[in-house]
Amino acid sequence: MSQTFVADPLPAAGLPHCDTPVDADAAEAGRLAALRDLALLDTPESESFDRITRMAGRLFAAPIAAVSLTDAHRQWFKSHVGTAGREIPRELAPCAEVTARGDVLMVSDLQQDPRFRDSVLARSGIRFYAGAPLVTRDGHTLGAMCVLDQHPREASEDELASLRDLAAMVMAQIELEHDYGRRDPLSGLPNRHQFADDLADLARAHAGAQRVLLLVSLLDPARLQELIGVMGTGCIDSLVQASSRIVKDRSGQGCTAYHVDVVSYAVLLDEAQAGTWTSVMDALSAALSAPVVSNGIPVQMAPVFGVSPLLVGGASADDALRTAISAASDARAADLGCAVYSPASDAANRRRLTLLTDFSTALAGGDALSLVYQPRIDLHSGRCAGAEALLRWRHPVLGDISPAEFVPLVEQTAFARPMTEWVIGAALDQQAAWRAHGAIIPVSVNVSARNLEEADFMPRLADHLARRGLPADGLELELTETALIRNAEHVLAQLEGLRAMGVTIAIDDFGTGYSNFEYLRKLPARAVKLDRSFVGDLGPDIEARALARAMIGIAHDLGLRVVAEGVETQATLDVLRAWHCDEVQGYLTGRPMSADALVCQLDDDH
Repeated sequence: MSQTFVADPLPAAGLPHCDTPVDADAAEAGRLAALRDLALLDTPESESFDRITRMAGRLFAAPIAAVSLTDAHRQWFKSHVGTAGREIPRELAPCAEVTARGDVLMVSDLQQDPRFRDSVLARSGIRFYAGAPLVTRDGHTLGAMCVLDQHPREASEDELASLRDLAAMVMAQIELEHDYGRRDPLSGLPNRHQFADDLADLARAHAGAQRVLLLVSLLDPARLQELIGVMGTGCIDSLVQASSRIVKDRSGQGCTAYHVDVVSYAVLLDEAQAGTWTSVMDALSAALSAPVVSNGIPVQMAPVFGVSPLLVGGASADDALRTAISAASDARAADLGCAVYSPASDAANRRRLTLLTDFSTALAGGDALSLVYQPRIDLHSGRCAGAEALLRWRHPVLGDISPAEFVPLVEQTAFARPMTEWVIGAALDQQAAWRAHGAIIPVSVNVSARNLEEADFMPRLADHLARRGLPADGLELELTETALIRNAEHVLAQLEGLRAMGVTIAIDDFGTGYSNFEYLRKLPARAVKLDRSFVGDLGPDIEARALARAMIGIAHDLGLRVVAEGVETQATLDVLRAWHCDEVQGYLTGRPMSADALVCQLDDDH
């Protein structure tokens, strides 16, 4: 005798309750539209679905299992085990009953059940059937995860519960691959709708938690329209495909990236896992700086970043996106690399704009800008091996501005070039003055990635030296690892030219960037500057000591001199000397000082 078991009902899982045939027809039309939107029908078999189907067959010890989708007139198998074909008629099919009811169905013997004994399955010898509904987040039942057998049998409540879990796994895979309108088809990233869902889920699980939303805008709207007008929409497709790969690659643990506009992405950050938003932004900015080739034409992106700190559960998804987009727009309007939106930070934003506005006045003349010099000491001889020129700015109203505050701002604007030009000119003027008084002091100057991208950087530098009658080997250029990796082929050509001139190259902040030793081996560098973050931990931190010592050894193996920055204690100095570090720089051996004070210290040392 036939027996049918229906597990706990799932409200609204199948066709919604309707009072009239018109309502039923509309519900079925909506269900079929949802099925077609997912683009699952008549697609190739997929291992990701087959894996679940095999698991269902093993769990039930059933020879036949399938992921069966209920189309208008057929049951089509996205995945199947033990069947010859990929579809059967929908009429009288048990999976169609699962779709209509939106519920788990178990039939111990199809041939004895009046609903199914005339079905294709029953006539082909199938006796046992169990199926669980495949339900979208919007409540549409797409079909069933089913298992079948040629022998009558029963299934326990635990087995049927497992079948329901397997059906949920199928839907999770469908949503992962298609996201049902929540994933951009071009970039492959989740969209605004998914961001709203994720933020709501986060609010339920972690209300009150701190997060940061980082908005990445690749192009100015006017530039976007210009590109479309000149090169067509295919150019934008190329930009999206290239940039989305970068955003995916750079969005590691603690980061979730979303495609929220034509050429804009949002990255939701948990700084406890991902690191500071500034570090994530710097990595993205560096990676997005390379041109994208579309139809053989290189197109340069111009990314800016909007930053919106948010309290989980305290703002809607729309508000979070609006504030981040607003901040990115402010950054674009002010010619900044980034801007932070927060009512509490309005004063800080005004300060940033003030600094950038007034920096052009400082560059124009007067005594607002100046250089101080921090000596580097050779550990073998104990003598001064050179001095790093450090920029200082005394604002007429705001007072002394830390270079850590204004230099990163300036480097994101068109002022980056004249700032470096001013520093090089002033440092070489001072070097010439020292030489005139008998003091030969090599000078180090920091150079940014933007400077290396300037086609005329090398001839301008040569002109600076020639006008002052200075030898090139008295000048050292310090470049960060990020600057060296960025546009690597062009940078390498620039550095080869500088070395041919006689200028010395040093790698600054060594160990904090990419540390691509194979690439560093090819660079015409003379020295590396071990970052203070490693030097400062040489006391009790065993891992930091091992890492710093290893970096010194690797640098020496590459034929590079090692300068340790941030040396502040005698104990640190003793450790570095024992490890054969070549030079040190820090408060212990000399704070940043005026040019005259540096000469006086050298006289005292002699």
